[in-house]
Amino acid sequence: MTLAEGLNALSDADARAALLRCCASVRWTAAMLAARPFASDAAVLAAADRTWRALGPEDWREAFAAHPRIGDRASADPRHAPTREWSRQEQAGAATADEETRVALAAGNAEYERRFGHVFLIRATGRSADEILAELRRRLGNDPAMELRETAGEQAEITRLRLERLAVP
Repeated sequence: MTLAEGLNALSDADARAALLRCCASVRWTAAMLAARPFASDAAVLAAADRTWRALGPEDWREAFAAHPRIGDRASADPRHAPTREWSRQEQAGAATADEETRVALAAGNAEYERRFGHVFLIRATGRSADEILAELRRRLGNDPAMELRETAGEQAEITRLRLERLAVP
């Protein structure tokens, strides 16, 4: 079954839950539900991108808040529960980091949150802990407006990957 067929076949409640696992913005999810039925997988992905770009900073921050910190192995935050397994898989590169890198990621996460007011978010899939740490350090040099836009772009990439996962039984 394709992504579009699967999303189209779900009840509103089940589709809402599936979409919220991909992106925790309530407005994004509502707009995606309203866009059903989708003609194709490409139409789902195009709608996801278009809808995300039309949202504002508060919607973006809502989605960011559903992500655990990079390297946070055992987040107890209930907002992370629906995607805990996906996050663990996505952050596999960070999970194998040596102690020095884990400490540097934790310190960088704390500094980032103080500076920008939200979790450091990056499409971690396929990236090593050292690559993630280098990006974290680079992005600490961004001004807040630029960083908000960059983080929103990372969220869009994560959303796309998660939507594609929905198509895999």
